[in-house]
Amino acid sequence: QVQLVESGGDLVQAGGSLRLSCAASGSMFSINAMGWYRQAPGKQRELVAVVISDGKINYADSVKGRFTISRDNAKNTVYLQMDSLKPEDTAVYYCYAHVRIIGSTGFRVYWGQGTQVTVSS
Repeated sequence: QVQLVESGGDLVQAGGSLRLSCAASGSMFSINAMGWYRQAPGKQRELVAVVISDGKINYADSVKGRFTISRDNAKNTVYLQMDSLKPEDTAVYYCYAHVRIIGSTGFRVYWGQGTQVTVSS
């Protein structure tokens, strides 16, 4: 029904930058929130950043000032610009979207397959 396709993960040195993209497609009536979570080995999945349809944005404290989330509503795409990367940013990054599909009355969350970001020291 809804597919999220991520791209942009890579291996980068500390201090470097990466830009993740996530495009949503399918039978979508509307998208409320889009954002990114990440999961490092042995740790729980954690919120990185989210942008709501009204433009409100939230960041995890650990990425404030270094990461920037943006959204292109016309393309149903969300981006995560990651600057000043640190080794502790190493994780699988998952895109998510809070979507109401055509013919339904409620919203549910859909996930991408994940993209690996590795930051070397």
